[in-house]
Amino acid sequence: MAKYFHLTIAHVADNLFDGEVSSVSLPGTEGVFEVLGGHAAFVSELREGEARVTSPDGAVHRFPIAEGGIAEVSGNQATILL
Repeated sequence: MAKYFHLTIAHVADNLFDGEVSSVSLPGTEGVFEVLGGHAAFVSELREGEARVTSPDGAVHRFPIAEGGIAEVSGNQATILL
């Protein structure tokens, strides 16, 4: 299983985050879920809350999700559209 994966978080025409991460925790409509390297492919609707991104060095970055969005995971990369 891959240790890290590529994450992009974008809002309209602005990239909020683009880089390698060890995990991301997201507020899905069915509850909070975490994505790790090598995660199975899926698409999920997001609700209002916070994305918690953990970098390979252990630093945690927080991104507010004001109005929901979509998360797509495939091929050891994840894209979050807000």
